[in-house]
Amino acid sequence: MSNTPVEDAMRLKITEALKPTTLEINNDSALHSHHKAMQGSISKETHFRLVITSEAFKSKMQPARHRMVYALLKEELDRAGGIHALQLKTRTLEEEEAQMKREQAEKGQEIAEVEKV
Repeated sequence: MSNTPVEDAMRLKITEALKPTTLEINNDSALHSHHKAMQGSISKETHFRLVITSEAFKSKMQPARHRMVYALLKEELDRAGGIHALQLKTRTLEEEEAQMKREQAEKGQEIAEVEKV
């Protein structure tokens, strides 16, 4: 039996439905276990950050993309002791590539500024 059944279920459902080129699942539950709302929770998998890159998101606005993911994870969200918090970053491959270019340009600028000093 897996130690991360919720994460495993999320990975399977998202992979099958959205065919992502990037799928990052970060379990942040331990960071929130001391919160009052989590007292008495039987689950160690309650807080997640997801980064999903998929062409299934093409021509959809962020709210529609998020609804797609929520629909896929309905069972995990509705279950007692299930997902309490879900942070989503959803993008297309084109958006991911543009972001990577921006980040590289910013790093280049930072390096140039350091070299000036």
